[in-house]
Amino acid sequence: MRSSSFLLTLAALALGLGACSSSPKMAELTPFTPSAQARVLWTAHAGKGGDYVFSPATAGSSVFAAGSDGTVIRVDDEGQLVWKINVGQPLSGGLGTDGKLVAVASPKGDLLVFQAADGSLAWKARATSEILAPPAVGEGLVIARSGDNSLLAFDAADGRRKWLYQRPAPALVLRMTAPPVISGKYAFSGFPGGKLIAVNMENNGVSVWEGTVALPKGATELERVADITSVPVIAERSICAVAFQGRVACFDLDGGNLLWARAMSSSSGLAVDARALFVTDEKGAVHALDLATGASLWKQDALAMRRVSAPLPFRGKVVVADAQGVVHFLNREDGAFAARIDTDGSPVLSAPQAIGHTLVVQTSKGGLYAIGLE
Repeated sequence: MRSSSFLLTLAALALGLGACSSSPKMAELTPFTPSAQARVLWTAHAGKGGDYVFSPATAGSSVFAAGSDGTVIRVDDEGQLVWKINVGQPLSGGLGTDGKLVAVASPKGDLLVFQAADGSLAWKARATSEILAPPAVGEGLVIARSGDNSLLAFDAADGRRKWLYQRPAPALVLRMTAPPVISGKYAFSGFPGGKLIAVNMENNGVSVWEGTVALPKGATELERVADITSVPVIAERSICAVAFQGRVACFDLDGGNLLWARAMSSSSGLAVDARALFVTDEKGAVHALDLATGASLWKQDALAMRRVSAPLPFRGKVVVADAQGVVHFLNREDGAFAARIDTDGSPVLSAPQAIGHTLVVQTSKGGLYAIGLE
């Protein structure tokens, strides 16, 4: 899909920025003494990811997942298949749910919403272009972020379009879009050019504030790419986001005032707990930052160039996965390796998810792995 701006894949961008004849070598995994034990509790299959990134979603005691071939599944927290459907067309964006509705999307911009209870079609609608990110479901709306820099809201009851927010796009952008997040009456989403936008869902999607996560800089369009491609995270009264070739920054949730920012590049994403912000940077290092000030707490850089996923705080650990399908558990206090477990050898490109005391990851081959930690 092309719009008025040229979409560039992350791999191509990395090659362009490298300006060298060979790519940096993926770090080899080194032995360590485990302080915890991870084991696979159950597996399921949701269909291969193909050219797209699919993230599982959890709600209540269920896990939902989708694949590029149109497969959508719901399994319970013991891995039993509740239902499985095929939507009849390829999928590119998914999956979002509030436990009542399940939303997926297609490369053609179709938004397909199903009943979570039985997988029956609730409604379908059309966005303005390709949807690459999981839609957000909540507050009576389904919100999709399309590739032409649009944020669209649909009535969760019948699919009627409620409002449209759109921004102009820079000349060159990554072919990845930041999923929106809903909090109260606001929807938040990152955009190319390093902008984090808050819109009022109750007032026709009018922008209420705009935060600058990164300022594009450099002599060429390639150097000026500064896109937010991962979901923003909310912690109490603040919201944080990170940009590729930019910064990680936190803002006041209501007014958008900048609380702190520091230089960092990431397209993978970030996560938060009560005290810290965790970020996976572009080189594969995992950082822990003080949530109040942005000061560095620790850095784990032994996973360099392994295409490390966004992190997830989980049972006193910080969990990431990599391009070889390996799931890594880091100690939350110092970033040291605590446990490690393999999946099917294919990349885990989306952030791990949690359902109770169980971790769930989805591989590019479509494997859904539930992992317990002892």
